Amino acid sequence: MPALSFHYVTKDYITDDQRVRALDSVSLDIASGDLVALVGRSGCGKSTLLNLAGAMDFPTAGEVLVGGVATSSLKDSALTKLRREKIGFIFQSFQLLYTLTVFENVELPLLLAGQRNARASAAERLASVELEGLGERYPHQLSGGQMQRVAIARALIHRPSILLADEPTGNLDTATGNVILQLLLRVTREHNTATIMATHSVEAAALANVVVRLRDGRIQEIERR
Repeated sequence: MPALSFHYVTKDYITDDQRVRALDSVSLDIASGDLVALVGRSGCGKSTLLNLAGAMDFPTAGEVLVGGVATSSLKDSALTKLRREKIGFIFQSFQLLYTLTVFENVELPLLLAGQRNARASAAERLASVELEGLGERYPHQLSGGQMQRVAIARALIHRPSILLADEPTGNLDTATGNVILQLLLRVTREHNTATIMATHSVEAAALANVVVRLRDGRIQEIERR
Protein backbone atom coordinates (compact mmCIF):
# COMPACT_ATOMS: atom_id res chain seq x y z
CA MET A 1 0.00 0.00 0.00
CA PRO A 2 1.41 3.45 -0.89
CA ALA A 3 2.15 5.79 1.99
CA LEU A 4 0.27 8.54 0.14
CA SER A 5 -2.13 8.39 -2.82
CA PHE A 6 -3.98 10.93 -4.92
CA HIS A 7 -6.93 9.48 -6.82
CA TYR A 8 -8.21 11.84 -9.54
CA VAL A 9 -7.88 14.81 -7.20
CA THR A 10 -9.31 18.16 -8.23
CA LYS A 11 -9.10 21.27 -6.07
CA ASP A 12 -11.01 24.47 -6.79
CA TYR A 13 -10.88 27.80 -4.97
CA ILE A 14 -13.36 30.65 -5.16
CA THR A 15 -11.59 34.01 -5.66
CA ASP A 16 -13.55 37.20 -6.34
CA ASP A 17 -16.62 35.10 -7.18
CA GLN A 18 -14.59 33.18 -9.76
CA ARG A 19 -13.70 29.51 -9.60
CA VAL A 20 -9.97 28.86 -9.89
CA ARG A 21 -8.79 25.29 -10.47
CA ALA A 22 -5.53 24.68 -8.60
CA LEU A 23 -5.35 20.93 -9.29
CA ASP A 24 -7.07 19.10 -12.11
CA SER A 25 -7.65 15.33 -11.83
CA VAL A 26 -4.26 14.49 -10.32
CA SER A 27 -3.43 10.83 -9.65
CA LEU A 28 -0.19 9.89 -7.91
CA ASP A 29 1.12 7.12 -5.64
CA ILE A 30 4.07 7.76 -3.32
CA ALA A 31 5.80 4.89 -1.53
CA SER A 32 7.65 4.80 1.76
CA GLY A 33 11.30 5.60 1.07
CA ASP A 34 10.53 7.83 -1.93
CA LEU A 35 12.12 11.27 -2.12
CA VAL A 36 9.75 13.18 -4.40
CA ALA A 37 10.42 16.57 -5.98
CA LEU A 38 7.40 18.57 -7.12
CA VAL A 39 8.61 20.96 -9.79
CA GLY A 40 6.99 23.58 -12.00
CA ARG A 41 6.36 27.29 -12.25
CA SER A 42 4.80 29.26 -9.41
CA GLY A 43 1.05 28.68 -9.44
CA CYS A 44 1.29 25.22 -10.99
CA GLY A 45 -0.24 23.51 -7.94
CA LYS A 46 2.77 22.41 -5.89
CA SER A 47 1.73 24.05 -2.62
CA THR A 48 -1.88 22.96 -3.06
CA LEU A 49 -0.74 19.37 -3.48
CA LEU A 50 1.33 19.62 -0.28
CA ASN A 51 -1.60 21.11 1.66
CA LEU A 52 -3.83 18.26 0.54
CA ALA A 53 -1.15 15.68 1.37
CA GLY A 54 -0.89 17.11 4.88
CA ALA A 55 -4.66 17.10 5.41
CA MET A 56 -4.54 20.89 5.81
CA ASP A 57 -7.05 21.15 2.98
CA PHE A 58 -9.35 18.74 1.20
CA PRO A 59 -10.12 17.99 -2.46
CA THR A 60 -13.12 19.33 -4.30
CA ALA A 61 -13.30 15.98 -6.07
CA GLY A 62 -11.36 12.74 -5.83
CA GLU A 63 -9.57 11.32 -2.78
CA VAL A 64 -6.31 11.83 -0.90
CA LEU A 65 -5.38 8.71 1.05
CA VAL A 66 -2.79 8.52 3.83
CA GLY A 67 -1.99 4.91 4.59
CA GLY A 68 -5.11 3.91 2.68
CA VAL A 69 -7.45 6.22 4.62
CA ALA A 70 -9.22 9.08 2.83
CA THR A 71 -8.48 12.33 4.67
CA SER A 72 -11.87 13.81 3.76
CA SER A 73 -13.61 10.96 5.61
CA LEU A 74 -12.03 11.79 8.97
CA LYS A 75 -13.52 13.86 11.76
CA ASP A 76 -11.60 16.70 13.43
CA SER A 77 -10.18 14.58 16.25
CA ALA A 78 -8.97 11.91 13.83
CA LEU A 79 -7.46 14.56 11.54
CA THR A 80 -5.55 16.07 14.46
CA LYS A 81 -4.25 12.62 15.36
CA LEU A 82 -3.27 11.95 11.74
CA ARG A 83 -1.30 15.20 11.42
CA ARG A 84 0.32 14.74 14.81
CA GLU A 85 1.38 11.12 14.34
CA LYS A 86 1.76 10.47 10.61
CA ILE A 87 2.89 13.73 8.99
CA GLY A 88 5.88 16.02 9.50
CA PHE A 89 6.05 19.54 8.06
CA ILE A 90 9.13 21.55 7.02
CA PHE A 91 8.70 25.15 5.86
CA GLN A 92 10.83 27.54 3.82
CA SER A 93 10.72 30.11 6.64
CA PHE A 94 11.52 27.48 9.34
CA GLN A 95 8.45 28.40 11.48
CA LEU A 96 10.40 28.15 14.73
CA LEU A 97 9.14 29.83 17.91
CA TYR A 98 11.77 32.44 18.74
CA THR A 99 10.87 32.66 22.43
CA LEU A 100 11.65 28.95 22.87
CA THR A 101 15.01 27.22 22.95
CA VAL A 102 16.03 24.68 20.33
CA PHE A 103 15.17 21.87 22.75
CA GLU A 104 11.74 23.38 23.42
CA ASN A 105 10.98 23.87 19.73
CA VAL A 106 11.81 20.26 18.91
CA GLU A 107 10.00 18.67 21.83
CA LEU A 108 6.87 20.83 21.53
CA PRO A 109 4.87 18.39 19.34
CA LEU A 110 5.41 15.62 21.90
CA LEU A 111 4.44 17.87 24.80
CA LEU A 112 1.25 18.90 23.01
CA ALA A 113 0.47 15.21 22.54
CA GLY A 114 0.93 14.63 26.27
CA GLN A 115 3.97 12.38 25.87
CA ARG A 116 6.61 11.99 28.54
CA ASN A 117 10.38 11.98 28.18
CA ALA A 118 10.17 14.56 25.41
CA ARG A 119 13.59 16.05 26.20
CA ALA A 120 15.39 12.75 25.61
CA SER A 121 13.61 12.32 22.28
CA ALA A 122 14.46 15.91 21.30
CA ALA A 123 18.13 15.33 22.12
CA GLU A 124 18.12 12.17 20.00
CA ARG A 125 16.59 13.99 17.03
CA LEU A 126 19.00 16.91 17.33
CA ALA A 127 21.90 14.45 17.33
CA SER A 128 20.51 12.86 14.16
CA VAL A 129 20.75 16.24 12.37
CA GLU A 130 24.19 16.95 13.85
CA LEU A 131 23.15 19.68 16.28
CA GLU A 132 24.41 18.18 19.53
CA GLY A 133 25.19 20.80 22.14
CA LEU A 134 22.92 23.50 20.69
CA GLY A 135 19.71 22.59 22.52
CA GLU A 136 19.86 25.51 24.94
CA ARG A 137 20.33 28.15 22.25
CA TYR A 138 17.53 30.25 20.81
CA PRO A 139 16.74 30.39 17.08
CA HIS A 140 18.21 33.89 16.68
CA GLN A 141 21.55 32.47 17.78
CA LEU A 142 21.63 30.00 14.87
CA SER A 143 22.51 30.21 11.19
CA GLY A 144 19.84 29.64 8.53
CA GLY A 145 21.09 26.13 7.90
CA GLN A 146 21.04 25.31 11.60
CA MET A 147 17.49 26.64 11.93
CA GLN A 148 16.38 24.42 9.06
CA ARG A 149 18.02 21.44 10.78
CA VAL A 150 16.06 22.26 13.93
CA ALA A 151 12.89 22.36 11.82
CA ILE A 152 13.72 18.95 10.37
CA ALA A 153 14.38 17.54 13.85
CA ARG A 154 11.01 18.89 15.01
CA ALA A 155 9.27 17.38 11.98
CA LEU A 156 10.81 13.98 12.77
CA ILE A 157 10.19 14.00 16.52
CA HIS A 158 7.11 11.78 16.26
CA ARG A 159 8.57 9.46 13.58
CA PRO A 160 6.12 10.40 10.80
CA SER A 161 5.53 8.17 7.80
CA ILE A 162 5.17 11.24 5.54
CA LEU A 163 7.48 14.27 5.48
CA LEU A 164 6.32 17.38 3.60
CA ALA A 165 8.79 20.14 2.72
CA ASP A 166 7.77 23.42 1.08
CA GLU A 167 10.84 24.98 -0.60
CA PRO A 168 13.14 23.67 2.17
CA THR A 169 16.23 25.36 0.66
CA GLY A 170 14.53 28.55 -0.56
CA ASN A 171 16.03 30.80 2.15
CA LEU A 172 19.49 29.22 2.12
CA ASP A 173 22.64 29.76 0.09
CA THR A 174 23.60 27.05 -2.40
CA ALA A 175 26.17 25.29 -0.22
CA THR A 176 23.92 25.23 2.86
CA GLY A 177 20.96 24.18 0.73
CA ASN A 178 22.89 21.21 -0.61
CA VAL A 179 23.72 20.13 2.96
CA ILE A 180 20.01 20.26 3.84
CA LEU A 181 19.11 18.25 0.73
CA GLN A 182 21.63 15.56 1.64
CA LEU A 183 20.15 15.49 5.14
CA LEU A 184 16.64 15.03 3.74
CA LEU A 185 17.90 12.19 1.55
CA ARG A 186 19.54 10.49 4.54
CA VAL A 187 16.44 10.95 6.70
CA THR A 188 14.23 9.49 3.96
CA ARG A 189 16.39 6.39 3.70
CA GLU A 190 17.05 5.87 7.41
CA HIS A 191 13.45 6.41 8.53
CA ASN A 192 11.82 5.01 5.36
CA THR A 193 9.61 8.06 5.11
CA ALA A 194 7.75 9.22 2.04
CA THR A 195 9.31 12.67 1.59
CA ILE A 196 7.66 15.17 -0.76
CA MET A 197 9.21 18.56 -1.40
CA ALA A 198 7.93 21.41 -3.51
CA THR A 199 10.97 23.07 -5.03
CA HIS A 200 12.42 25.30 -7.73
CA SER A 201 15.88 23.91 -6.99
CA VAL A 202 17.62 22.05 -9.80
CA GLU A 203 19.80 20.35 -7.17
CA ALA A 204 16.75 19.09 -5.28
CA ALA A 205 15.19 17.67 -8.41
CA ALA A 206 18.46 15.95 -9.30
CA LEU A 207 18.62 14.29 -5.88
CA ALA A 208 15.04 12.97 -5.86
CA ASN A 209 14.23 9.46 -7.06
CA VAL A 210 10.79 10.65 -8.20
CA VAL A 211 10.26 13.94 -10.05
CA VAL A 212 6.68 15.12 -10.61
CA ARG A 213 6.39 17.96 -13.13
CA LEU A 214 3.25 20.06 -12.75
CA ARG A 215 1.79 22.62 -15.11
CA ASP A 216 -1.50 24.49 -14.68
CA GLY A 217 -2.66 22.07 -12.00
CA ARG A 218 -2.00 18.92 -14.01
CA ILE A 219 0.78 16.37 -13.93
CA GLN A 220 2.83 16.69 -17.10
CA GLU A 221 5.29 13.92 -16.32
CA ILE A 222 6.32 11.54 -13.54
CA GLU A 223 9.96 10.49 -13.75
CA ARG A 224 11.00 7.56 -11.55
CA ARG A 225 14.70 6.81 -11.21
